[in-house]
Amino acid sequence: MIAAIQSMMLEDERFAAATYAAALDKVAIVAITDLAGTIIYANDQFEKLSKYSRGELVGQNHRILNSGHHPRSFFLEMYRTIRGGKIWRGEIKNRAKDGSFYWVDTWIIPLIDSGGTITGYISIRTEITSRKALEGQLSNLNVALSHQHELISHLTHHDALTGLRNFVDADDEAWGCESDQRACVLFIDVDKLKAVNDTLGHATGDALLKKVAERLLTCAPPNASIFRFGGDEFVIILKGDASCRDAKGLADGILQSMAEPISLESSELSVSVSIGIAERSSGRVDANRLLTEADLALRAAKSGGRNCYRIFAPVMEVELRERRQLESDLAKACANGEIVLEYQPIIDAQGGQVVVCEALARWNHPTRGRMQPAEFIPLAEETGLIRQLSACALSQACADAMAWPSQIKVAVNLSTQQCHAGYLIDSVVNALRDSGLPASRLELEVTESLFIGNGDECAAMLRRVHEMGVTIALDDFGTGYSSLSYLRRLPVDVLKIDRTFVAELATSEKARAVVEAICRLADRLGMSTVIEGIETVEQANIARQVGVERMQGFLFGRPVPAAALRL
Repeated sequence: MIAAIQSMMLEDERFAAATYAAALDKVAIVAITDLAGTIIYANDQFEKLSKYSRGELVGQNHRILNSGHHPRSFFLEMYRTIRGGKIWRGEIKNRAKDGSFYWVDTWIIPLIDSGGTITGYISIRTEITSRKALEGQLSNLNVALSHQHELISHLTHHDALTGLRNFVDADDEAWGCESDQRACVLFIDVDKLKAVNDTLGHATGDALLKKVAERLLTCAPPNASIFRFGGDEFVIILKGDASCRDAKGLADGILQSMAEPISLESSELSVSVSIGIAERSSGRVDANRLLTEADLALRAAKSGGRNCYRIFAPVMEVELRERRQLESDLAKACANGEIVLEYQPIIDAQGGQVVVCEALARWNHPTRGRMQPAEFIPLAEETGLIRQLSACALSQACADAMAWPSQIKVAVNLSTQQCHAGYLIDSVVNALRDSGLPASRLELEVTESLFIGNGDECAAMLRRVHEMGVTIALDDFGTGYSSLSYLRRLPVDVLKIDRTFVAELATSEKARAVVEAICRLADRLGMSTVIEGIETVEQANIARQVGVERMQGFLFGRPVPAAALRL
């Protein structure tokens, strides 16, 4: 079409430009301007699109349509093209009379007479507003998809809570695997985060982890890569010829940083971490090996009291193998009859007769010999074997008590996991049923730690057990931070006064006053009192004087097998 117009113009220079335009009125949006850009003709479709009448357009410069969208360079290039006698084509955004905008695909053709002189310009336009809107939407969609892809990529490789890189993305570059330089890894565990989650909620625990991550970033040197390992654990890799001394310096800095309380919106918390350190001093790094060694060192730090660091030593592997062997042995201990019970008597303070015998578990290990509860109960709780051991001990204690005089009770300690796991009621019911022991002859000893986290659930379970007729004793009373609150919430029958008061009964008026106050409180609440750790006649006499009803300790008998009890 454009070529036809130019051909017609060359064949007959008397053929007026308006005549060419009229021929295009039905198929395009047409306007003609003179050399100065003044509009001398506009067809009906041009009027309709621009919303200007022909009278308003003719005599006006084409700039009346300028939208301000295009830069000055855009028009300079256009003028340079058409003034050189060449056809220009492009997409122009114009402004209509009512202020609305529209897009047109535009051809501007120089009008050239037979002498080769440019006499004006004819523009032929096609509206493309809808197409441009669609292109804009697609462009915005592409931008949104690009941002979404970036976000997904970030979330894939970074921890959503702390913003740190996920440990699974620790690559060869992070470990320094491509060189023979020295490298160190620090395995970091936030101490007792579970207690924070249980008492203050997981939202507070998450906020605490974010603050810990921020402090780790502040402490870390430029040659460190920091990762969230998962849960309450972090990993820091030091490379670039890092030495164990560098790792120790970083660990000291982290411990010092964590010593400052962390301020959250609702509270201020003290936090500590345990750190395990492993070093690759020469040769190419074995990432899995180095991490395993750091994990072993971390275990040692936690066993050493937490809030400290330990450096890997080969003996830790030996200890781990021994622990795993002990776990395996413990899993078979009940079935092999290796878990046995010994009983320590609790006597009436005034009459001296035995009223209760407390069951204490012992493990007759086939190679290690007799093991005390402190040596295997924590392991049983960590591995989940405590459920099996507890059920076994409860059943054995009830069965042994059936051979005693009917007025003597048996006391069994409850572990924290027995209530939290929700199987306490079934264990008690089964033990009483299988042994035939009346519920009134069973006493369950609990400590305050039992109620941290699932306090309401544990209290409800104890109430159901108490309704069966089982006695509930609160052990280690006087050492907890909230003992009195539990006296209101729990069906407690007996307060066991902690042995820490006994050593000072004969020398401290304060200790004597505290024990006496506990006895008076228990009396007002309708509870009995037992004091543990009595070893001398003087301690026993003072305990009687201040109102203690029952006593337990080496003065009255050490733990012995059921067959050796004198009742």
